[in-house]
Amino acid sequence: MIAWTFLRVLLHLLAGLATSAFVFPFVNDAGRERRIRRWSGGLLAILHISVDLCAENGAQLQGRELIVANHVSWLDIFVINSQQPCRFVAKADIRNWPALGWLCEKAGTIFIARGKQREIRRVYEGLVISLRKGERIAFFPEGTTAAQGTLLSFHPNLFEAAIEAKVPVQPVALRYVDAEEKLHPAADFVGDMTFVASLLTIMRSSPMRVQLMPLAEIDSTGTHRRELSLAAHRAIAIRLGYAEESERAA
Repeated sequence: MIAWTFLRVLLHLLAGLATSAFVFPFVNDAGRERRIRRWSGGLLAILHISVDLCAENGAQLQGRELIVANHVSWLDIFVINSQQPCRFVAKADIRNWPALGWLCEKAGTIFIARGKQREIRRVYEGLVISLRKGERIAFFPEGTTAAQGTLLSFHPNLFEAAIEAKVPVQPVALRYVDAEEKLHPAADFVGDMTFVASLLTIMRSSPMRVQLMPLAEIDSTGTHRRELSLAAHRAIAIRLGYAEESERAA
């Protein structure tokens, strides 16, 4: 069973590589987004992962906003892209992942090296330009993955892009659960776990359901990046039931 699922994932990756190489250069943005959405949803389906869109008060993912989410797993990017494709800011290490890193690059992912101030500045300037053009940009302000039940402090630097581009911040909460609505342990991608180890863990596990929860937009007008990051952290923490984490971050 695991071997068959692994083969299906491999074939799906190859199909994605072929689409990125031979189709993407000849289709417009809307065509690319349709294919990214369909491919991301297909990957999740192969892994027996379903997505529930649980919007708060009609909130939805839309254009010209900076989307920020808690970071649980490498799956997060594909969960969001299965509903509304975005350009993601991700750590540079992902670019070196076999096949998947190349696919992320072709999907418009913006890679950033950790701890390099000049690199952060370069990415920040690119984000401002992209947001002003109306693109959807998403990133994970924790800067790394965290086990479910934990929400790390948010790094405020890239929130400045929303202020300069004059766009709102859209917090998104992600939760991976099992059939009993309990946090699904197979979703966690932390510590020294490799991508392959995580993939095999997911394949061996019971079906998983992701609760994708867009929250109310936060107006960036007249704010400071630190205020924006704290407001987004608080909104996500409350939605996930991590009120104490929000208080510590403040």
